[in-house]
Amino acid sequence: MLDRNAALDLLNEHVKTKNLVKHCIAVEAIMKALATRFNQNAELWALAGLLHDLDYEYTKDKPDLHGLKTVEILESYDVPKEVLDAILAHCEKKERETLMEQAIYVADPTSGFIVAAALITPEKSLSVIDVDFLNRRFKEKLFAKGANRQQMMECEKMGLSLNEFFEISLEAMKAISKDLGL
Repeated sequence: MLDRNAALDLLNEHVKTKNLVKHCIAVEAIMKALATRFNQNAELWALAGLLHDLDYEYTKDKPDLHGLKTVEILESYDVPKEVLDAILAHCEKKERETLMEQAIYVADPTSGFIVAAALITPEKSLSVIDVDFLNRRFKEKLFAKGANRQQMMECEKMGLSLNEFFEISLEAMKAISKDLGL
């Protein structure tokens, strides 16, 4: 299986936008934390999170190809099918059938939502926000309006309340706050 260092090199080769790389690293952290919570293969789940937007800069103007291009890029690498399926599921190119596929679908918008929450604080830091803060922002429809609330609420399909999901996601991102610059 493609190891993390090789995957990160691949990400940096294909994604030149610093914030998009940080987004992928954040989703990786959330996926790893969720895998741990559900007693799943954390390395596998993290790999899906890290590579999920590998093709974004190629497909941002062609959303119908998003995910498909990533799978095409990864064909020549040792990437397990379940990782490829999760990548396709996150952008609705495949029905979500597994826990990993559901997890990446909800982790994707949540990472951006949490970053937006940190950036509105005077400190611009994850360390000063908590689940209550996230819940208050979640109710504000104009706050981080690009973060699909309905998609995030699908954490309930994994048996997690929004509070539990926010707690897992926030703690995962706080653990890599230096990498995120937050």
